[in-house]
This record gives sequence, C-alpha cells and structure tokens, in this order.
Amino acid sequence: MRLLTIGSLGASVALGLGAILVARVALPETGKVHAAPAVVSPMANAVSVVVAARDIAYGERLDAGHLKLIRVPRDASPVNAFTSVAQVLAQDHGGAPVALTLIAAREPLLPAKLSGPGARPSVAAELEPGMRAYAIGVNDISGVGGHALPGDRVDVVMMRNLTPNGPGKVLTSQLVVQNVRVLGVDLNADPTSTKAEKPSTTTLEVSVKDAQKLAIAAEMGSLSLALRPLGASDVEPVAEVASAAPRAAGHARRARSSGAPSGGRITIVEGENSAPAASAKPAA
Repeated sequence: MRLLTIGSLGASVALGLGAILVARVALPETGKVHAAPAVVSPMANAVSVVVAARDIAYGERLDAGHLKLIRVPRDASPVNAFTSVAQVLAQDHGGAPVALTLIAAREPLLPAKLSGPGARPSVAAELEPGMRAYAIGVNDISGVGGHALPGDRVDVVMMRNLTPNGPGKVLTSQLVVQNVRVLGVDLNADPTSTKAEKPSTTTLEVSVKDAQKLAIAAEMGSLSLALRPLGASDVEPVAEVASAAPRAAGHARRARSSGAPSGGRITIVEGENSAPAASAKPAA
C-alpha cells in the first residue's frame, strides 16, 4: 500500500513537471508585458521659423513685436525662411526692413517680402525680369478718375492733332501699349490699396520697347489710360508709333472714303462745311 501511494505521488509530480514544460515551450511569451512600438513625433526633426505675429501692412517697418518664432517639421519649412528674429531685424543692411507686400498673421517671413537697402518699399523689387518702370503724366480725367490702382492693368491711348495750324481739325487716337500693369500712382505703390486718388503720375510696368513707344508718344500727343476689366488679356492690333509729318485734311478724307480696315487707329476729320466724322485709318 505504501509503495502504491509513493508511486502515485511520483506519477503526479512527473505529470506536473511535464505540464509546466509543455506550457513553457508552447507559450514562451505568456506572462510577459510587451513594450509598445516607439512612435516618432513629427516634431522630432522640427526647425525654427520666423512668422508674423500679426498682420503686417505694406510699407510697415518691422520690429520684434511683429515677429514670433515657431517650430515646424523640417520638410514643412519654406525655402529661405528666417530662423531667428534677430536675422529678420538685420535684413536691411543691419537695420530693420519694411514689408514689400501684405504679410498675414502666422505667415513665414521670406527675404523677397522684405526690403533690402533703403528705408522704404522699392518699386524695383516688384518688377518682373526684363521689365522696366515707366511713369507718364496724367490728370483726374486721363488717369481714369484715379480709379487705376497699383496692381490693375491698363491700356495707354495717345491722342494728337494732325493739323494744329489748319482751318479744320484732323484728330487721331491710337493705342500705344496694352495690358500693362500699374506699379504705382504718384507715390502710392501699395498693391493692397483700395483708395482712389486724384493722380498726377502713373508708373507702369513695360518692356524696353514699350518704354520707347511711350517716350515718343508723349512728345507726339497727349496720353491717357483705359482701365481693363479684371482678367482681361486680349490685345488689339496696334500700329507702330513713330514721329511723322502731319497728314493733310484732304488725305485724311481720302483714307476715310476708301473704307480701309481699322489697324488700331481712329481719325476724326472736321471739315469746313461738314459735321465731324469718324474714320478708321490703316496701321502705319
């Protein structure tokens, strides 16, 4: 009986050890706590970027109150962004720059938006490659009543009297340049300006060739602006502007009666015994 009891106990111990061994082999990770995979924060590679602390108006001189430093992911940082406030405030040859355009709150500061040498916004910084700024004299009528503002696009019209000393008048009107951008009105070059003012000069962005045309046209007659609708880019055929001797009234009448197609020039002939009439002259 004793031997039987001892044998039963030995068998129980053997079975228990076997169960433990099977459990360890079949379930090796049982009872262990797994560590969660490490999550890499997008800000781990963050860099400092200077942004506007509030809206900055065109022409406003910057100080530390306009700026603040934020951290952004490296791949979200704009190219050429400033990385310190001191760097921005030394942008203008060691001095505080002025804004060349409206800068919205939290918008990154970039060198192209700030002035370089000088203490005021520069129209030169607004010019597209290959273009020139050319100013013409206007008044409240020829300047579209002051409604042509920086950023608008206009056509320039020349009007001249071909017979200043004759008994009648031969007036001609011609488009000189078309679809050119207004850079400034008098000393206002703010592209966000909405205030119409009585102008005395308008500065236009033109090519070198168009600047030459405007110089000749200003000597030949009077210039005025025609404001274009937003988005309008159509260009009418325009005759070349060149200095030439005035044509006789009779010659203008013959051109009128010939039915020549319009080439961008309109001529009005005032005869001695007839009412004024409009005619289209071919392009020169």
